[in-house]
This record gives sequence, structure tokens and C-alpha cells, in this order.
Amino acid sequence: MTSEIPARPELGNVVVGVDGSPSARTAVLWAAAEADRRGRTLHLVHADDTARRALFADAERIQEVRERGRDLLVETVRAVQERFSDLAVTKELSRQEPVAGLRAAAGHGGTIVVGNRGLGGFSTLMLGSVGLGVAAHAETPVIVVRGDGDRPEAGSVTAAVHGASDLGWLLVAAAEADARKAALRLVSVWNVLTHIGSVATMLDDLDEIARQRVHEIKALADRVRDFYPGLNVSHHVETGTSTPGILAEATAHTDLLVMGREHRVLGAVPSLGRVAHVLIHHADCPVEIVPPAFATRVEET
Repeated sequence: MTSEIPARPELGNVVVGVDGSPSARTAVLWAAAEADRRGRTLHLVHADDTARRALFADAERIQEVRERGRDLLVETVRAVQERFSDLAVTKELSRQEPVAGLRAAAGHGGTIVVGNRGLGGFSTLMLGSVGLGVAAHAETPVIVVRGDGDRPEAGSVTAAVHGASDLGWLLVAAAEADARKAALRLVSVWNVLTHIGSVATMLDDLDEIARQRVHEIKALADRVRDFYPGLNVSHHVETGTSTPGILAEATAHTDLLVMGREHRVLGAVPSLGRVAHVLIHHADCPVEIVPPAFATRVEET
């Protein structure tokens, strides 16, 4: 008899968007450190959207844009290799628009890294347009680099969890912590306001729901330890009325916040959800969004 269990994930190559903005440069160096930790290749992508622009821009303008992109990639490779001399670095000048270019470069196993702002205009990577589009639509993990790049490492990765169904993407957070030789901290927010007006309105009932949440998160932590026996895993259930607010506060004391992207409702356009949307705009550390399609891969045993 066989049963299906989530596979212990392998962290793939790191793909990072390059547009010449200060935010993108910060993201590139963060991505280089991430690729170095993983022992993987760093792939730089400058997506200039010239396939579409060629329909109404003259050839001279297109050539100018292409040459500027090539120069930017060469300069960026040089900057990375000054800090990470042994890191394998590749570069790509894509004619696609940035969201499609980054998704294509990541394939089925890469991790996409974007800055939290861009230059705007012709090859923007500004969060709110391209950054949000990548985070909402990619089928591989996306990391939005936020916070102070010079902040001392906290030695921890935080996972924003809700319950047992999170195990698939939670193993990605465990892999991130393992690669950093850091602790993994599971944080779940129990918002009492979500139960007001429901059938569970008595205080005794609410207390029981809270205890069940604690038990479920502890069981989730135990499952992670089964996959990563040497990993330091802790679990915490926080009580409050603002889930994004509590999680945003937690980002001040961790190196990376990881969370699963909400499952897409049949027929609906992919979206990040309110909590993820708030965090990628207000977190004090990089935020990794793991999509359901990536998180639910399984192997039979």
C-alpha cells in the first residue's frame, strides 16, 4: 500500500531581475548570497519588452535599448563576481516583458528574486506592477527583497502558518533555514474576531479553538522535524486582531519570512491575498511567497 507525502524540496537556481535601479542592485546582491548558500547558479535577467515594443518603435530605438541592457548585465555580473568570485553567474537579455521573462527563466524549479522598487517606465521592476505580477502568477517561489541589506543576521527563518495543510510549502521554509544553518520559527496568528458571530461565541468554545490551534501548529512543527531532524524548529501561536500587523512585527527579528500563496479559486485570477500583499510592502526583511503548484509536489512511498 502506498501513501503520498510532501517531498523534501531541493532549492533550485536563483533568478533575479535586473533593471539598474538601486532596489534591483540590492536584490541582485541578496540573490547572489542566496545562490551561494544553495551552491546553485545565479541567473541575471534583464527583460526589455522589445518583442512588443518593436511593433511601434523604430529599429534604432530598439537597438539602443538592447545595447543598454547588455551593458547593464555585463556591469552587474562584474559587481557580483567582485563579492562572490566562485559563484556561477549567467545572464540573459530577454525580449519578453519582465513578468513573462522572469517566469520563463525560472522554469519549474528556480526561485525568482525581485527588488521592492524599480525605475518605472520601459523596463520596470517596481513592486505594484511587475513585482506584484511575478509574485501573484509565478509557479515557483518568489522572494521580494525588503529591509536593510546591512542588518546583522538574526539566525532564523520565520514561516507564517495556519494549519496542517501548510506542510507542503512549509518544507520550502525548512529548506531555506537548513541552507542558512538557521532556526525555523513557525508563527500562527489566532484572530478571535474571525469567530465572533459564528457558532463559537462562548468564551469556553473560543478557548478550545485556541488550544486546538496550538496543538495543530505543534503537530506541524513535529512533521517538519521528521524531514529535517537536525533543524531547530519552534512554534508560536500569537493572539491579536491584525494578522498582517503581527507578522510584520515578526519580520524585524528574522532573516526571511516565508508564506504560502493562497490557493486559486476555480476560475479566479491568481492573487496574493491581503496578508501577503501587506507584508511584501511593509516587512522589514525579505518575503518569500511559495505558490500552491510548487508546494504540493509529492512523492510516493
